[in-house]
Amino acid sequence: MKRLHLQGSWVLKAPKEEIYRIISDFEKMPTYFPAVAESVRITEKEGNHQKMVAKVKSFGRVFDVKMRTELVPNVGFRSNNESSFGTSGYEEFFMEDIEGGTKITYTYDLEIHRPLLRIIGTPLIKWFAMRSWKRAVIDTLRKLVEK
Repeated sequence: MKRLHLQGSWVLKAPKEEIYRIISDFEKMPTYFPAVAESVRITEKEGNHQKMVAKVKSFGRVFDVKMRTELVPNVGFRSNNESSFGTSGYEEFFMEDIEGGTKITYTYDLEIHRPLLRIIGTPLIKWFAMRSWKRAVIDTLRKLVEK
């Protein structure tokens, strides 16, 4: 299996509690981030652990994703994801206070299971994924929380 490590870091001029309120409300992801999520439904919840099924958007397609997510209150989340697109991965969204705002670090360790997708998708994912995610999530968050 081919593994890709994707990571980005950004600063928002807002308290992390305000960012966390939005980023941890998974069932509202389609409202907040329509370029990324078509639907998200929590199927199990126990404390800070939840399982979800989602229809996500990427590369102009919609596909199903199963997520096992742990919320870290006012810090972020970590999630193990499996998609019908032929990928699985471990995702982290973490925040820390810095002077003037909040530093966000997003990491996605992705495994591509389909050989053809690995050949075609690897260079495209490396180049496109974080740029697209920044535009769809971070830029949207910036509009929602920065005043």
